[in-house]
Amino acid sequence: MKPQHLGVAAMVLSAVSFGTSGAFIKPLLEAGWSPAAAVTVRALAGSVVLLPIVLFALRGRWPALWRARWRVLGMGLIAVAFTQLAYFAAISRIPVSTALLIEYLAPLLLVLWAWATTRRMPRPAVLLGSVLAIGGLVLVIGPGALQAVDPLGLALAFAAAVGCAVYFVVAARPADGLPPVALAGAGLLLGGLALGLIGLTGALPLETVGGDVALLGGSAPWWVPLAVVAIAGTAIAYATGIAGSARLGSRLASFLGLLEVVFASIFAWLVLGESLTLLQILGGALILAGIASIPSESTETTAALEPQPEVIPVAG
Repeated sequence: MKPQHLGVAAMVLSAVSFGTSGAFIKPLLEAGWSPAAAVTVRALAGSVVLLPIVLFALRGRWPALWRARWRVLGMGLIAVAFTQLAYFAAISRIPVSTALLIEYLAPLLLVLWAWATTRRMPRPAVLLGSVLAIGGLVLVIGPGALQAVDPLGLALAFAAAVGCAVYFVVAARPADGLPPVALAGAGLLLGGLALGLIGLTGALPLETVGGDVALLGGSAPWWVPLAVVAIAGTAIAYATGIAGSARLGSRLASFLGLLEVVFASIFAWLVLGESLTLLQILGGALILAGIASIPSESTETTAALEPQPEVIPVAG
């Protein structure tokens, strides 16, 4: 299988895995867990799940972890801790749907950043894909998400979008010998520790509740949904997302990341019994159409490096 196809498969698996988070964290939140506690335990538990694989992957390659220290710091402190802090601070002031809509503008931020730094207008296919994907995102989350007016809440959601964009940029950087699973595990551990330390200062409420929670129409111990989120929604999601981004580049990977919203809606329908509307289905189709329109950076680079036919001037 070609590296690009492997990258797409990894990103789709990552989106499916990330999509489980909301449906399985919601029972914990309804039972009394604070959002900060849920995401802190999620990150730390995910790093523990990945630890044996990380140790196996790094055998004899420990210097790679030091060489990639800035990537690990970026992944842990910005992509994990900062993004989560900004998002949860945003939803305390504006509706969740609005915060999600703004956070998932990350692919558009990457397109605009490339435009500004290279001073080259994106290809028409990229612009078309951006319009389709963002339009589909609005439909999946709900047009009502555009009604928020709190300036600080909007600013915090935008900060979360920047952190999300940083995640894809850091994930797509050259590995320099560091396996993707090691970057995921180290980043989650660092991010979880950072969130925990902030919580100990009292800046974040870290409230947990034991006992059973409502799940799939019945009840289950609190650790069951947490285990699903730690394994699928965190460990697998981050490891495959980083592996996919490394093969596809940050732009295409970020657009494929929008599938998380689609799968989150599907899991909310299957697990929580929330309705899946015709508009959401149409929005998912638009997101898929937008992704299909986005060329990967590797494709563009190859095209740019291909020898151009020699132009022979003709005397007039």
